[in-house]
Amino acid sequence: MYSVTTFFLLFMIATAVAIVVRRFHIPYTVALVLAGLILGFFHAFEAPHLTKALLFTVFLPGLIFEAAFHIDFQQFWRNRLTIISLAIPGVIAAIAFTTFLLAPVAGILTYGGNFTWQYALVFGALITATDPIAVVATFKKLGAPKRLSTILEGESLLNDGTGIVFFTLSLAFLAGNGVTVGGVALEFISIVGVGLLIGTVTGLIVSQISKRIDDAMIEIALTTIAAYGAFIAAEQVHASGVIAAVTAGLFCGNYGTRIGMSPSSRIAIESFWEYVAFALNSIVFLLIGLEVSIDALLSAWPMILVAYLIVTLGRIIIIFGGSALMKFTREQIPWSWSIVLSWGGLRGALPMVLVLSIPRDVPSRDLLVTMTFGVVVLSLLLQGLSISPLLRWLGIVRGSGEKKALEFARGKLVAAYAALRTLDQMSHDRLQKSSIVPTLRQEYDEIIQSLEQKMTEIQPEQEQLDAEETKWVRRHLLLVEKRRVIETFHEGRMDHEIYEKLLGDIDARLLKVETEL
Repeated sequence: MYSVTTFFLLFMIATAVAIVVRRFHIPYTVALVLAGLILGFFHAFEAPHLTKALLFTVFLPGLIFEAAFHIDFQQFWRNRLTIISLAIPGVIAAIAFTTFLLAPVAGILTYGGNFTWQYALVFGALITATDPIAVVATFKKLGAPKRLSTILEGESLLNDGTGIVFFTLSLAFLAGNGVTVGGVALEFISIVGVGLLIGTVTGLIVSQISKRIDDAMIEIALTTIAAYGAFIAAEQVHASGVIAAVTAGLFCGNYGTRIGMSPSSRIAIESFWEYVAFALNSIVFLLIGLEVSIDALLSAWPMILVAYLIVTLGRIIIIFGGSALMKFTREQIPWSWSIVLSWGGLRGALPMVLVLSIPRDVPSRDLLVTMTFGVVVLSLLLQGLSISPLLRWLGIVRGSGEKKALEFARGKLVAAYAALRTLDQMSHDRLQKSSIVPTLRQEYDEIIQSLEQKMTEIQPEQEQLDAEETKWVRRHLLLVEKRRVIETFHEGRMDHEIYEKLLGDIDARLLKVETEL
């Protein structure tokens, strides 16, 4: 049993990594894995192992609920064909591709060992679950399109559930429990359907209770109950806890916030869940690094490399195949997005935990564990570190230098216009000689013209420029509203309760603007 001191030490390390990584262009989660690998290599201290009980009891419900809570359901629904096709038939196709390609190659590499196609099926099922945390964080930082982020995150949330279901069924098949194709299909529908039902009921009940209570602390407690309660309830009846938590999160984050949460409560709840996600992700990705044995990875590097290439190729084929089919619908996506979705399918903690849950008497268990750990590490390091350059190379986002240059030019433009207004006021009040006004005005007009030209050159695409300008203007206007409300209250012309409600409403709108991609 690990002490509280151990978890406190892990959290201190994770926080230190978060502080350091702000100075470098490295995704936070990737930096945590690297830190864990280094600490594990030097055996710095004994850390708790990632177990299925730990992940399913502590980490997974909170992480899944938080991600679903912040998904815009309208955006999710507009892309439902893309998300569902990638998360269900896409996952099934990826499992089949991995199984039939890996089995013969693994047989050759293990010199005719006992790595049969049944083991390849188990590996294909457990490795399909993707973890978009590092990628989505990069999307937000660089300003990638919100629809692209929704597709990647929504697909990941659903394929977690699909992957877990098929992993469980593949283990039953490996054990020789007489699993049939029809039985698998029926079992899948039952597990997912019951999970959807439990998540829907939980989300509706919590939303209705929140509607009748205006207390942020109680509402935070209710959303926590929704996250962990839906997950646990579904798992108790052998349904999908992941699907239940996703459904509950979507209901609470969209329906519940609309009908039952005041602006101030919503700010408190969103802040709470953002912190929970940060804390849980910090620990789980650090534990991934600590769990991996570098010696074991090096000894099995041919199998790991082959498995990684097959898994990555399978995702590329599935994504591009799905994108081709989507061209016949209203949900068609650019080919550049397909490249990002293919490369953005990072693997995280879930495959590692699933492979560790395989019974120890399974002959090829150790090889499956090493392969899974190796693919996860390669995925996080290679894909996680290269996703930012890929987004820039494809022209989906601007470079961070360009974004800073745009912000700098906009700031100078605001200052120049403010100076011109002051000059006009001084001229009107006759505070200086009228002969110098035209000269000064011409200087500022030239500065403004130069800055406007520079902003156009920095970001020539009008659509992106309009989005940036709209976001900036909205933020500025909301800050003006907030400043005026505060001034009115301090002048004694507003009741304190009304003052707090108005500030809460403005803060909620500000939060929405800040989180828009």
